[in-house]
Amino acid sequence: MAKVLVKGNEAIAQAAINAGCMCYFGYPITPQSEIGEYMGAHLPEMGRTFITAESELASINMVIGAGTTGTKAMTSSSSCGIALMQEAISAMCCAEVPGVIVSVMRGGPGLGNIAPAQNDYFQAVKGGGNGDYKTIVLSPSTVQEAIDLTYRAFHIAIKYRNPVMLLADGILGQMMEPAEFGEYPFDDPDTSSWALNGADNRPARNIVSLHMPEGAMEQLTDRLFEKYEQIAKEETTSESFMIDDAKLVLTAFGSVGRIAKAAAIKARENGMKVGVFRPVTLFPFPDKDLHEVAKKADMILDLEMNKGQMLLDVRSAVFGACPVEFFGRTAGGLLTPDLIYQKIEEVYKKIETKTKAGVV
Repeated sequence: MAKVLVKGNEAIAQAAINAGCMCYFGYPITPQSEIGEYMGAHLPEMGRTFITAESELASINMVIGAGTTGTKAMTSSSSCGIALMQEAISAMCCAEVPGVIVSVMRGGPGLGNIAPAQNDYFQAVKGGGNGDYKTIVLSPSTVQEAIDLTYRAFHIAIKYRNPVMLLADGILGQMMEPAEFGEYPFDDPDTSSWALNGADNRPARNIVSLHMPEGAMEQLTDRLFEKYEQIAKEETTSESFMIDDAKLVLTAFGSVGRIAKAAAIKARENGMKVGVFRPVTLFPFPDKDLHEVAKKADMILDLEMNKGQMLLDVRSAVFGACPVEFFGRTAGGLLTPDLIYQKIEEVYKKIETKTKAGVV
């Protein structure tokens, strides 16, 4: 199939349609509004459901309703809109309801601004809802990867009966680049053993997030975390770029990952051994892979368009294998290749100084 020039938000929407999304419920908010606009233009003519909900709360609860029937459903929003969904996301995890949530990040905190940022890593990965639960989080760095990960999001949502969040920043949502729409590549599991699809010929079923008998909630949570361990074993993915001999490894997610590559290439051209490690799954975080990288490196430089949210997971994964430094901007401040390169020069001098002193 030939590549087409497509905007990130519209690529995500078309990929969702290709993946078999039957229902979209959403409320417009910049910088992701094109997703809803695209769905509104195409789903009804295909006989599928599109609803502009009265709020983000309504949107996510409609996703829950559709998801309990085994139907592929999706919502999308941004930052403060996703914040309003946190209670329902916790309930989805508890009740094991599949669904896809697209979060295209803007500047914050509060209502913030509409500039691209990565301020919502904590919101996506750590979660703002109550209780012990995990949302699967996928982070694309290109429009093509946004398509591929949208396909994957719908598949693993059904596979594990868990909400999956596609976490993109405003850069990716608004940029255009060539990409290819292949066919949906997955065989989804049968949902007939649990879906609420009518009880004429079977015992009644309940899908709930309230479990009152003594010990029932603990037993359920223990089982959920066994599932999360399985997800970590089967779904954890990352990208490594020029790290085999790297003394300095840049860690970054999303759009910053591709920007970091440009800075690393320039550093290589100027004699500095620099590579890039990019988590593709933010939960599960590729901590084992990063630890192995850190054992061979002299230093990690974490790059984010926030004040250091992924940094906590990076340091935890590195676990003292090498020093970790941070460089970031927030609230819509862009990390450019030149800014990153300047920071690389500064940090690399520290590595060389320690090497000469026999410390590294």
